[in-house]
Amino acid sequence: MNASRMKSPAIIATIVGAGLTLLSWSQTWFDLRLADGAGAGTPADAIPVAGSIASPALAALSLAGLALVAALALAGPGLRMVLGVLEVLLGASIVFAASTSIGDPVAAVSPAVTDATGVSGAGPTAELLASVTASAWPAAAIAGGALVVLAGVVVLATGTKWPASSRRYRGVRLAETDDHAEPAPRAASDRAIDDWDELSRGDDPTG
Repeated sequence: MNASRMKSPAIIATIVGAGLTLLSWSQTWFDLRLADGAGAGTPADAIPVAGSIASPALAALSLAGLALVAALALAGPGLRMVLGVLEVLLGASIVFAASTSIGDPVAAVSPAVTDATGVSGAGPTAELLASVTASAWPAAAIAGGALVVLAGVVVLATGTKWPASSRRYRGVRLAETDDHAEPAPRAASDRAIDDWDELSRGDDPTG
């Protein structure tokens, strides 16, 4: 595909990846069961642990990814390279945060154990756990982060060749000039201002 046509796919991939991460963050990541005698129901009672508890940083990371979308849509070629680097780092941070929770689920659910039992500390809360079962949402967050990384790579590879933003986003719209065209008539208010300036300098504008 032509590099100049990669703007929309890169922006859409950023939206999908960041949006998937934010959605994952709001869902249940783990179901934990406490050991018998832990003081919060029976071992058969599963306690859901949301992504907001298991990996709280994902909310800020995903929102930052969504904020990049507007910047990428309006930025010039040079700034796109900077944003591309930021996007790769942002996606990598999402993958790292979600992977850390999957790699150490006991630590990820520790705050939920503390809420249920009043016991704090990684060691004491680990002793109260009977089991921890992961859902598919942590993997979905990793997929979202990977998609953001891929979009950032596309920005770095093709961003300098993207078409410029639409004219409707520009502050000033310049009309084409014609060397043989007569100058446009000046407004009366502009002439009055010039006359006042001449009077201030001591010149007579009627002379």
